[in-house]
Order: sequence, then C-alpha cells, then structure tokens
Amino acid sequence: MSGTHAMDESTLRERMALAVADSRLRSSLHDATSTLADRKREAYGQIENPERLRTAARWAKSQILSRLPEVLDRLATNLEMAGATVHWATDDAEARRVVTGIAAQHGVRKVVKSKSMLSEEIGLNAALEQTGIEVTETDLGEWIIQIAGEAPSHIIVPAVHKDRIQVRDALQTVADVKLSDAPEELAAFARATLRRRFLEADMGISGVNFGVAETGTLVLVTNEGNGRMSTTVPPVHVALLGMERVVESWDQLDIMLALLTRAATGQAITTYVSAITGPRRRESHGPDEVHVVVVDNGRTEILGTEFTEMLACVRCGACLNACPVYAVTGGHAYGWVYPGPMGAVLTPLLARSEAAGEIPNASSLCGACWEACPVGIPLQDMLLSLRRRHAENSSNAERLGWAAWAHVWAHPASYRASLRASSIGSKLIDPGRIPGLPRRWAEGREVPDVAPKSFRRMWKERGQ
Repeated sequence: MSGTHAMDESTLRERMALAVADSRLRSSLHDATSTLADRKREAYGQIENPERLRTAARWAKSQILSRLPEVLDRLATNLEMAGATVHWATDDAEARRVVTGIAAQHGVRKVVKSKSMLSEEIGLNAALEQTGIEVTETDLGEWIIQIAGEAPSHIIVPAVHKDRIQVRDALQTVADVKLSDAPEELAAFARATLRRRFLEADMGISGVNFGVAETGTLVLVTNEGNGRMSTTVPPVHVALLGMERVVESWDQLDIMLALLTRAATGQAITTYVSAITGPRRRESHGPDEVHVVVVDNGRTEILGTEFTEMLACVRCGACLNACPVYAVTGGHAYGWVYPGPMGAVLTPLLARSEAAGEIPNASSLCGACWEACPVGIPLQDMLLSLRRRHAENSSNAERLGWAAWAHVWAHPASYRASLRASSIGSKLIDPGRIPGLPRRWAEGREVPDVAPKSFRRMWKERGQ
C-alpha cells in the first residue's frame, strides 16, 4: 500500500540499475516529462516577463521564511476564528497520532483522501489502516498506485511510470467487469467506483497547497473534482499542512498560483482552485468540522541553514520534468517520497536514514532544475553542499583517495604526468577490472579513453 514514510534501504546504484533496465518505464517517462516540459514553456511564453514574476515569488517566499513563526501564528489565529481546529505536530509520529485520534473520536470507519504528498511523507495510510479504517485515495493516479501497492513516482502525476495497459491491469483487480485499456472507459470506471466511496466516507483528508495567513484560508489546487468531494462531502475534514506551505496575503497567493499551475501542468489556472475558510456555516453542504494539522517533521531544523530556500518549494514538479536523471529512472529510484532534484535535496534533510545521504549523487549538476524552478531555488548548489556533507562521513580510504587526486590535479606538472600515465594505462588495463574504489566507480559507466595526445601538446606542436 502507498503511504509509507520508510526509506528504501537498497542502494541508489541498485535502484537506478533496475530503472534504467526497464525500457517500458523509460518510454512512459520520456513521453510524460517531455510533454509537461513543453506545456510549461508554452504557458510561460504567455507571460510578459516570467523572470520578473519568478524573482517576485522568490522574494516573497524569502520574506515569509524569515518570519515563519509569526506568519504561522497569524494563520492559526485566523483559522480558529473561522471555526477550524488547529493541531501542531513536531514529527511524523505525532502527526499520525493526531489524525488517528480525530478518527477515533468520531468513530470513523471509512476515509477518502485527496492527493497529499505530506500524507505519504508521514506514512498516514498505514497508520489509519492499522486501526481498522478503510482508506481510499481519490486522485486517479494515487488510486491506481494504491491498488498496485506502490508509492508515487511523480509529485504531480503519481502514476506517470505506468502505461494504459498497466493501469488497466491494476484497476482490473478491483473491477467486477472486464475492462479495456481505453482511457475513457478506465476513467468512467474510476468515477463510478469512487463516487460511492465519497458518499460513504466518515472523514475526508486533504493536503494544502497554500495557507493564507491574513484570512485563515486553505487553498487546494487540483485538476480533478475529488479534492472538493473529499473536503465537503464527509462530515469531518482533516487538512495536512506542511508548516512552510503558507503565504501572508492574497496578493502573494496570486503570484504563487500564476507560477505554480503553469510550471506544473502548463495551465494558466487548474480546473479547481478551492478556498476553504472553516467548516460550513449557513450552507446546506460542507463539513461540520475542519481540523488543520500543521506538520514540522524536520522543517524547523532546515530554517536558518544554507538549505532554507528549499522550504520555498511549491511542489510543482517542474524540476523533475527538466532533469535528465529523473527522465531515465523515474521516482522510485530515489528511494523515498520525494523524487527528482527537489527530492535529492529534501530526502537527506527529512528522511531519518543513512541511505538518504547518497541521494544527492542522483544528479548531473547541469542546472536544468534551477532554470525550471518557478521560485528560483538554487538546487544544484544545495546538491553540492549535501555531497560535501556526505563526503565528510565517507571512509578514510575514499577521502584520502580524492584528496590525493585533488593534490595531483592542482599542479600543472603532476596534472600532465597523470594524463600521460592514464593514456598508457588505459591501453594496458581495463579500469573496470581494478579492485576497490576505481572498479566501483567504473561499474555502470562507460569509462572514457584517454587521448594519446593532450590538447596542450597538440596546440604546442601546431604552434611550432
């Protein structure tokens, strides 16, 4: 079942090798990421000065993060004034206890969930199911991977790694009739099945794209009606809010929405932008109670560090679509909830696992992620910082080896001598057969041949 917060303890190299060997996966990823990237370019082309808007968004997020406790306090005050109940969770375990406690208080037996990466991060589904509660993901992509027993492969398109035949096979396991692989038929089956789940649910759970502090409003951005069904049909609505997912004003929200929807799906605005300010009042429909769970789970430790700007991430997925590594491996190769460049930064910072330290190596450091990011997060700089941090904890032999290499290449004479030695050695020895670190480095790589003559030597000969 999806929704586990545990880090995959297999090695990055093992997960990457499995992904690269799957031609079906690579085909699905290529089609999806290239299409989303093209749509983003077209959408940004409709903005007069997208770079100016990006600068404004980055500035707004930096101001919010510099005063985050104050902004959160204002948000909580206005949420409560609007009739919502605010809960604070310092970590994933406390967040699970809060939500399962609300469910127990109301005798909840069935839950419907709108898409929430934070719920994946804290492992909420498994916690609810352990108490005997039936949990149904209602985003179509999330429902597909829940049935398949998998985690999301993309933060916007959870089932991006599956083609329509694989989708049909997953849905067939819960269907009473024979399904074809026609997208229209599969969508119709999902709609009919999930509609009943909405009507039967005792509690609805959602994420929050933005909390607006000045009014205590929760803003959800979706392309399916499941978000509104999950937050209005059940009598109790629980909203999971990462503590950094806030803006101070509607003016700031306007900037963020203009960039988020274009960066995520290439739309000027998504099909549904829902603004929820407390439980129902005079309306005939809507929840009797709204509970907002503000989750820290390691975010406070990031504030004030060189990684603070990572908390400005709006979860658009644009960096995934631009990343050459993600386009080949997909999200599962990253081993945790958040994939791609943003995941390669967030995973070591949030996941409590030694295996998380190697995830920043899943990057070419080409900078495409920074160019794609709608709020200009310098992801490549953070990846380098995390690599340095991981190197400090590496073995003495590895550190000494790299230190020796750096010393040799820092001096012209020894640099040229090493190239000559490499040129001769490459003709006599296969680097992949050398034991130890060289062999480990060579595995899975095409080791380049060293040119018989260096550029400097050819230039010198040409000049003579």
